[in-house]
Amino acid sequence: MTDTIETAIGPVLRRATVADADVIAAVTDAAYAKWVPIIGRKPVPMLVDYAVAVRDHLIDVLESDGTIIALIELVPEPGCLVIENIAVLPAHAGRGHGRRLMAHADSVAADHRLGRVRLYTNRKMTSNIALYQQLGFAIDHEEVKDDGRTIVHMSRSIAAIDR
Repeated sequence: MTDTIETAIGPVLRRATVADADVIAAVTDAAYAKWVPIIGRKPVPMLVDYAVAVRDHLIDVLESDGTIIALIELVPEPGCLVIENIAVLPAHAGRGHGRRLMAHADSVAADHRLGRVRLYTNRKMTSNIALYQQLGFAIDHEEVKDDGRTIVHMSRSIAAIDR
């Protein structure tokens, strides 16, 4: 029955548990690996202790046939929901999973009565910035870190979303 439901509606979205931490790290590493040569270092999501993150943040995963293929890590803050990480296994990219997870973030924000969704990314991740802009995110500001990285902060309102 699960296979029939999954085939009809796509991968299943569920809340991650501590038991998922190693798989979440592996999915994140696979998704961000292409950026290492471009930015000259591992992106921050590749350095996270996901056992701690699963406990302290909201991490939801997309599962297909019992395998985690994508995830989103969310942190509610006053007035907004922060997307800390969104990752899709490269073999599953381009199938709408990232867009589904971004829409899920809007739903979580609405559930928490938060009117904005915020994220940040490295300035050198230009294709990600372009995608986020296509999804309605605007650049709020850029921040130069002590190590020379430029972080682009972006957000969008969810007020127009019909609930």
